[in-house]
Amino acid sequence: MTFVFTQENLELAKKAVTKYPEGRQKSAVMELLWLAQKQNQNWIPQAAIKYIAHFLEMPETKVYEIATFYSMYNLKPIGKHFIQACGTTPCMLMGAEDIMQTIKEELGIKNGETTNDNLFSLLEVECLGACSNGPMIQINDDYYEDLTPEIIKQIIKNLKEGNPVKIGSQKGRKSAETAELL
Repeated sequence: MTFVFTQENLELAKKAVTKYPEGRQKSAVMELLWLAQKQNQNWIPQAAIKYIAHFLEMPETKVYEIATFYSMYNLKPIGKHFIQACGTTPCMLMGAEDIMQTIKEELGIKNGETTNDNLFSLLEVECLGACSNGPMIQINDDYYEDLTPEIIKQIIKNLKEGNPVKIGSQKGRKSAETAELL
C-alpha cells in the first residue's frame, strides 16, 4: 500500500509544520497523523507512518511510537461507525457497564471487534472528558451523553438505517449542568 496526502491535506500539513519554531517542526507529527487517519477512513496504515516520517525528516520508529502510544490513532481498519465507550469510574458509576453490554448484544461483537459488515467497531477507552454527563460514548467525532440501554439501542438502529442521530446529551442537558436542572 502507498500513501500520500491529498492536495488539501498536503497544504494543511505544510501549515501545521509552520506553527513550530525552527528545529521543532517534528512537533507537528500528531497533527499529521490525525490528517492521515482522517484521509484514510479513520485508520493509519504503515505507509502513512513512513510518509509522515519522511515528510518530517524523522525516524519511522519515532512516528510509530507516537501512533501506538495515543489511543486516538487507529493502526488497523475500523468500521464506518467507530464506537468508543468510556469505561472510567464516573461513567461506570452512572451505568457504563450496561451501555457496553447493550452495544455488544445489539452488534454481536466484543470489545475491540468490528461487525462483519464493517459498519461498526467497538472499543472501551479511558476517559473521554464528559464525566458529569455519563455514561457516554463517542462515535467517530461526536459525543453521545446521558445514555441508557434503550437510548443506545435507538442510536444503533438509526445508524444502521442511515437515519439522523441526536448528538450530545440525550436528556437535553446543556454543558455539564446538574441533573437537578433538567
